[in-house]
Amino acid sequence: MKKRTLVLGASLKPSRYSNIAIKRLRDNAIETVAVGLQKGIVADVAIETENIFFENIDTVTLYLNPKRQESYYEYIINLQPRRVIFNPGTENIELMELLKENGIESEIACTLVLLSTKQY
Repeated sequence: MKKRTLVLGASLKPSRYSNIAIKRLRDNAIETVAVGLQKGIVADVAIETENIFFENIDTVTLYLNPKRQESYYEYIINLQPRRVIFNPGTENIELMELLKENGIESEIACTLVLLSTKQY
């Protein structure tokens, strides 16, 4: 398995991009954990509702609008991921600057596109 990814803003609704991303990450044998508003299971991934300290997070992929991200700033930084992917609609200059100050890469991209083009 490749390094672990956290899907932040995970949804149980099959039509949501975060839900599709979880399935595609798992299809690509990428270890995946998830935090969202409702507990449940997507593919074989349990969605947690608490900010659990997951170890060895390589990538955080965001599915929260910038306003909703604010309460997660400290959580994301404390996880010390290698990078944070800002999916379409999640772009947030304030968080990107905080990440840079803490030595964390940020990328404005689409996780689904990165996976489908083998750039993930």
